[in-house]
Amino acid sequence: MGEYALIFANGDIRDGQMVRRALAQAADALLIAADGGARVARHFGITPQVVIGDMDSITPELLAELAVGGSEIRQYPQAKNETDLELALLYAVEHGARKIRVIGAVGDRLDQTLSNVYLLALPALAGCDVRLVADDEETSLLLPGVLTIDGAAGDTVSLVPVSGVARGVRTEALVYPLHDEDLLFGPTRGVSNVMESTRARVQLREGALIVVHTIGRA
Repeated sequence: MGEYALIFANGDIRDGQMVRRALAQAADALLIAADGGARVARHFGITPQVVIGDMDSITPELLAELAVGGSEIRQYPQAKNETDLELALLYAVEHGARKIRVIGAVGDRLDQTLSNVYLLALPALAGCDVRLVADDEETSLLLPGVLTIDGAAGDTVSLVPVSGVARGVRTEALVYPLHDEDLLFGPTRGVSNVMESTRARVQLREGALIVVHTIGRA
């Protein structure tokens, strides 16, 4: 299988520029639906190669239609430790994906949305480029290292610490720079920064940062 996987989760259909960027590479992607994410895939005219989960949020009619159409159905019991999206992410990595985009990870349940963001910290995803896309936003996790953000001057970038103190944060090409500084869990100092050019960089020495890149002013 190829190194690119496109996963559809069972959240809201929030179309936008970031979503379209992810969909533009669908022809070369491993296409995975996490249970009811098959509904989201269908909205975008995509038939997943694999549907994975406990099948409690997909209609029997759609599931049967996908099975007849050649989709592989991997059903798990409802009593399991992982969410359907976690299973889909693990499946993608096990089948060689190193670049993964997730559509439909944001929904009307805050607990599910938060847990989907936290899935970016799965040990199995270490070394992979995994991002959640919705509307004009792209969300990724930065562990100690460097993240390059490609966009445009005026785009919004937010840095949110999620594992205690994010230490040694340095930024390049952001209007409000950080010079080897700490971002604390709680205060909102890293929110709503602005790109000065088409490429920005964020460097982290210790901890974890959720990085949200929004096209234009959020």
